[in-house]
Amino acid sequence: MHIIITSVHVLMCVALILVVLLQTGKGADMGAAFGGSSQTVFGSSGAGTFLGKMTTVIAVVFMLTSLWLAYFAAHKTVSIIEGPAIPAAERTIPADDTQKADIPVEVPAAGETQEQ
Repeated sequence: MHIIITSVHVLMCVALILVVLLQTGKGADMGAAFGGSSQTVFGSSGAGTFLGKMTTVIAVVFMLTSLWLAYFAAHKTVSIIEGPAIPAAERTIPADDTQKADIPVEVPAAGETQEQ
């Protein structure tokens, strides 16, 4: 589930960037305002454009996935497979007196090869 939400989040991020870059800014009409254009610069622009509505929908989905990912990052549960983190001091196997090995173990020094 986490991978699906992350994938949707990345796709919405890219889509939001593309949709915003496709739109024309309000500053583009500023030059026409002094030239006698009938469009208003700061007034109402009528019904919202398709790209404007699309930006709103994508932004809402992007924010919801952001909140979802942030919530579950803060409330991360421990995996059954990984188990809880055990400090190194507690990971040692206790010595059992009944299974002591009487065989000496030789560790070769650095650079020596072991011959058989």
